[in-house]
Amino acid sequence: MGDVLAGFQTVWEFDTDSMLIRFERGIRTPKLLQALGERRIPFEALSGVELAVGKRGTVVLRAVPRPGADPLMDAADGQLKEAYDPYRLVLPAERETLADYYAERIRESLCPDADVPAEAHLVTVPPAPLSFKAYDGKASFDGKAISFRWFWTGASSEKWKVGDQRFRIDELTGVEWRSPESRGSAGTAPKDSSAKGTSAKGGSAKDGTARNGTGKPAPKGGGHGYLRLLRRSAEDQPAGRPDQDPAAVVFGMGYGLVHQSLPFAAAVLEAIRASSPVPCAEGAPSSNRAGAPRRDPADIAERIRHLGELHTAGLLTDDEFSAKKAELLAEL
Repeated sequence: MGDVLAGFQTVWEFDTDSMLIRFERGIRTPKLLQALGERRIPFEALSGVELAVGKRGTVVLRAVPRPGADPLMDAADGQLKEAYDPYRLVLPAERETLADYYAERIRESLCPDADVPAEAHLVTVPPAPLSFKAYDGKASFDGKAISFRWFWTGASSEKWKVGDQRFRIDELTGVEWRSPESRGSAGTAPKDSSAKGTSAKGGSAKDGTARNGTGKPAPKGGGHGYLRLLRRSAEDQPAGRPDQDPAAVVFGMGYGLVHQSLPFAAAVLEAIRASSPVPCAEGAPSSNRAGAPRRDPADIAERIRHLGELHTAGLLTDDEFSAKKAELLAEL
């Protein structure tokens, strides 16, 4: 497409088969988006696009990623706040018509299998080496293995007994990331609260402050998050408390922040997925747009009518209108 759509703190730059999302640096831009910098999103990684009225005279354009296409969103598992969502673009309300136009252009670029989960990750993540400091240890990833080095000031006695840990990618089946900012996390002990519904024995101190086995309080500042590595050797075992599990690091609002721990989790998830690729079924149809069925003539006519409205409103030049109209007619 070659067009640029600039919103608040975010810019979408369109290409023929993808769009580059760039995040501005500044105090108003969430640290997660600043850490990501920019992301190239292939249109085949999207399942759709939404346009809605936002707050205080704005409209929100959001691209919807396909499940399995973006390891960052898979690792986040719906826990990100709206402001942290890298697929949102907030625009002034007066640009709603323009936003609607680009929403239609994205829909036209979706692959035929847009409503089907992706068999492979299609969006790249920050490359290794990566590391971040949690409350009870430091997590490091060199591309082949993840290491946990425990801190004597924060790690539980259970973790000290087993010592520092190292896990090869081929030993893992996935990751479980819990945001310290998730609803229901504030004021709770760092006990297991995984999506599987597994609960662990134990609890909190009488004053409601979680303890880590060393007699010291658990992370201050609100909720407790964690990053747990899912091991093949422990698939049939119930998950325990993250603060006692040597395959997990625990963090609070001030330790292992979202902008550090989530990209880390996504990179590990991508490496695990890449180490065990899903074979394509023989004779399976390609997701290439070249094999997509031709558009319905009525839909083409409606799109041309919509282009005419944009042209009348001055949002498209004569040459742009003619070129885009020709592209639509060529699909008949």
